[in-house]
Amino acid sequence: MKTIVPRSFYERPDVETIARELLGKVIVTEFDAGRTTGIITETEAYAGVLDKASHASGGRRTARNEPMYGRGGLAYVYLCYGIHHLFNVVTNVKGVPHAVLVRGIRPLEGMEVMRARRGGTKLTTSGPGTLTTALGIRTELSGSDLLTGPIRLEDHGIRFPPEDLLVGPRIGVDYAGEDALLPYRFRIAPSRLPSWAR
Repeated sequence: MKTIVPRSFYERPDVETIARELLGKVIVTEFDAGRTTGIITETEAYAGVLDKASHASGGRRTARNEPMYGRGGLAYVYLCYGIHHLFNVVTNVKGVPHAVLVRGIRPLEGMEVMRARRGGTKLTTSGPGTLTTALGIRTELSGSDLLTGPIRLEDHGIRFPPEDLLVGPRIGVDYAGEDALLPYRFRIAPSRLPSWAR
């Protein structure tokens, strides 16, 4: 049974737990080109004002990161290196800027659309920039609602046992000092993905 992930899932206080439980959820985008979907296989948690790796570290608040301060269940999409549009799921309650970066998916539907968006090349979605290109996610969608907007998260009942999860430090946040070492990156071991998701 496929259901929209409810607001209560996002508004919980533990961003690490949410990052883990997003594994197996399905991102759905529906634009003019059609419906595309992918199962989430890798995430990173960002714990707001106390997390030196977070865009909201120290209470920083800008036009770009304003969606992080919204209610849980919004999209936060930002431009990285002026090239990559990176998709984050806002969590916790309004005013608490927690977010989860989605770093990888396995395509489920709309693969030809995804391939065309990727320039007709091999369909790669194992990085945060490549997956947003494939799904058509851009910064203009930052702040949109993941329950009712053009990007939605669905629960298809896909669950992975703890032994299938790999946990470690986040990537590319060396500037965060000791916070760079926090075990906030979660991913499904590729060998443990079901055959239809490989």
